[in-house]
Amino acid sequence: MITISETKEINIEDVLILYKANEWSSASKPNELYNGLLNSETLITAWEEKKLVGLGNAISDGFLTVYYPHLLVLPEYQGKGIGKLIVDKMQEKYSHFHMQMLTADGRSVDFYKKNGFERAGKTEPMWIYQGNEH
Repeated sequence: MITISETKEINIEDVLILYKANEWSSASKPNELYNGLLNSETLITAWEEKKLVGLGNAISDGFLTVYYPHLLVLPEYQGKGIGKLIVDKMQEKYSHFHMQMLTADGRSVDFYKKNGFERAGKTEPMWIYQGNEH
């Protein structure tokens, strides 16, 4: 049984297990990662009892635009609908916004398309990035 919560009651150890399991470079900056998640406008977490199995966060101006930087599920829990539950919870809050944005890499493009996202016209994503996993 998976429980979805909008809570910032998480500990850094659980967060690092999740990020390292998904080989995200932000796990190498644990304090910045943890504080970034806690300072997000919205943090949605997925739990199996007391085990953190997924999370997603949102950064927003509160009215018009929302950006979803992270959505992760422990690899052994992927494909079980947990990511969709997190996206659905975000949609409860942000579906009326003019623009919802995210950056999807090759491994997640189909997932996001199934959940209503599409390529942003003729735009190209651009960034200054300090990781190396993309």
